[in-house]
Amino acid sequence: MRLEYFQLIDRIVDLRLADRKIDTEATVPTTSTVFEGHFPGFPLMPGVLLIETMAQTSGWLVVAVNRFERMAFLAAVKDAKFRMFVRPGQKLSVKAALIHEGSGYAITQANIALDGKSICDATLTLRVLDFPNGEMKLRMREAAARVGFPAEVPADG
Repeated sequence: MRLEYFQLIDRIVDLRLADRKIDTEATVPTTSTVFEGHFPGFPLMPGVLLIETMAQTSGWLVVAVNRFERMAFLAAVKDAKFRMFVRPGQKLSVKAALIHEGSGYAITQANIALDGKSICDATLTLRVLDFPNGEMKLRMREAAARVGFPAEVPADG
């Protein structure tokens, strides 16, 4: 994770377009200014950043399903549940499944686990739009390469 850049996904572990599912991983940094205030003497990953981690995983799935022609923006979070604390240095497994797409929106069911135990989950709604400009699409392609996004996403899934 690169908290200071809001890049929370370290790598795409598995992308199954036919199943409309993705697995990613993210290692919480051992140090960050975030932990200075959240909380002094007991550093914890903020829940809002866990939601963003699920949203970014879901976003990469939407980008893949749309063959890098459209991107996703978090629009709503429903039924978010947090079950345990996340500490600096922990390696998280993140999963998302696309359960609906249409009318400019995508809905995913996402969760984060640590050592096979569920930490949190939520139903996320994402607004799906064309990239606003070529520069942003280029920057997203650069970020995609960093996380191991497949260079060629087959059209048939």
